[in-house]
Parts: sequence; C-alpha cells; structure tokens
Amino acid sequence: MNFVLGAATGLNTGDILFQLFMFLVLLALLKKFAWGPLMGIMKEREEHIAGEIGAAEKSRAEAQKLLEEQRDMLKQARTEAQGLIENAKKQGDVQRDEIIALARTESDRIKESAKLEIEQQKEQAVAAIREQVASLSVLIASKVIEKEISAADQEKLINEYIQEAGNAR
Repeated sequence: MNFVLGAATGLNTGDILFQLFMFLVLLALLKKFAWGPLMGIMKEREEHIAGEIGAAEKSRAEAQKLLEEQRDMLKQARTEAQGLIENAKKQGDVQRDEIIALARTESDRIKESAKLEIEQQKEQAVAAIREQVASLSVLIASKVIEKEISAADQEKLINEYIQEAGNAR
C-alpha cells in the first residue's frame, strides 16, 4: 500500500517530461502547419489593406486635384462671363448713343423739311390769295365800269364778290 500511496503523492517526472515533450512537438507542428500559413495570410491581408489604403489616398489626392481644377475653371468661366456682360453693356451703351444721335439728326432733318414745306405752302397760299384778289379787283373794276353804282350798291357788290370768292374756294 505504501507504494500506491507514495505514487499518489509523489511527482511523476516521466509523465511531466512526456507531456512537456508532446506539448513542444504540438507547438512545433502548430508553428509549421498552422501558425506559419496563418501569419502568411495575415501578412498578405495587411499588404492588401495597405495597398487599398494607398490606392484610396491616391484617389482622394486625384479627386482633390480635380476639384481644385474645376474650381479654377469655374472661377475663370465666371470671370469670362462677367467680362462678356461688361462688354455687352458697353456695346449696348454705344449703340444706344448712336441710335439717339441718329434719331436727333433725323428729327432735325424732318423739322427742317417741315419748315421748308410750310414756308412753300405759305408762299403758295399768299400767291393764290394775291391772284384771287387781283382777279376780284379786275372783276369788281369791270362791273363798276359797266354801271355806275351808289355807295350802298358798291358795298353790296363787294360783299357778293367776297361771298362768291369764299364759295369758289
């Protein structure tokens, strides 16, 4: 009994060494077959992620560059548009001034033409009145010569001829 009791209380160094040896063999096998490939996969994944991060950073940099170019182009387009607007305003002002000057010149020409026409019409009217007065005078003189008349008859005769001349118009 002593032996069984002593075996139960004592350390079994053979088992411990065997288990330690088996543990080391297991560690060696795990390192060779599991840990190595697992670390390789992790390394590949790390490189892949680093590549993706680099590509994303490059894309972001390119997008930022394109954004800046677009902003510059937009600013340039606004500047050009403002220049075109200013140029159009200046041309509009010049054309407006030219149109106003032409209208004034035409207005002055029309006024002068109207004045000349009025003067001609006036001269024609005066000439026509003179002609009528002359013909009335001749008519009155011929009537007076045909008969001798009194002052009342003469006034009556003048009024009749004036009325006839007014109707003849």
